[in-house]
Amino acid sequence: MGELFGLDGGIIVLTCFALILVLFIFILILSIKLSSLRKQYTQMMNGSKAENMEELIIEMQKVLNEQKAESIATSAKVETIRKAMMRLKSKVAIHRYNAFNEGGSDLSFTVAILDEYQDGVLLTGIHSREQMYMYAKPIQNAQSSYTLSPEEKEAINQTLKQP
Repeated sequence: MGELFGLDGGIIVLTCFALILVLFIFILILSIKLSSLRKQYTQMMNGSKAENMEELIIEMQKVLNEQKAESIATSAKVETIRKAMMRLKSKVAIHRYNAFNEGGSDLSFTVAILDEYQDGVLLTGIHSREQMYMYAKPIQNAQSSYTLSPEEKEAINQTLKQP
């Protein structure tokens, strides 16, 4: 009975030993890979109330949907603020001049205050030796329903050149 299938018993023992050694190495490699996968799984599930991957994915999808909704709401708010800011009177120009050419300084002035739509107000102060007169004119689309002096037109043009 020393020979099985016509092979010597020593060869059978050596073959079994080699097979066991190969299987042991294979098990060792699988153990290392399993340990690595377990570590990654633990890191991924850390801090989550989910019991398995499916629950984790569903939880992440809910969070993603909430963030999308929040992003849409924030974008709408930013657009509302942007439109409101365009209505702010942010373009201001001052044009000083001597209204009566009678010597002296440029004490008369025109101040143009406009928004991005070129709407706003024009303030003109005309200074003479005895008095000072103030006028206000509404501006719509860089035009006024009142006649504009060249100095007032110059103040409006200065605001239109601003970025």
